[in-house]
Amino acid sequence: MTAPHDSPPAAGPRRRRTALDERTCRMICPIASAMVGVCLTGIGLLHVTIAMRARQTVADDLLSVDALLFLIATLSSYFALRVQGIARLHWLERIADATFIAAMLLLTAACFIITYALNR
Repeated sequence: MTAPHDSPPAAGPRRRRTALDERTCRMICPIASAMVGVCLTGIGLLHVTIAMRARQTVADDLLSVDALLFLIATLSSYFALRVQGIARLHWLERIADATFIAAMLLLTAACFIITYALNR
């Protein structure tokens, strides 16, 4: 006999998967939005350095694209938390995951370019 507050066995894994997706979106949303600020700070610092050394680099363009990717990750994870349907939640969560990973990889590439450009 099951207690009244227990869920049926078939709903358990689905409920855990939904909760896991919500936790993922709750983590991506603030981190990605903070990374937009990191990209903007990097662009500002890079422009100051370029003005002082009179060198151009593609890194500020990469950081601009990176900020847009982080914004897409932030918005998709935010909207994933706001939707009611499970299918839409999973679709938005996949977009948030993919854009967050792509943005982190691009940020790493921009860091290498900045390091190389500033040490020449």
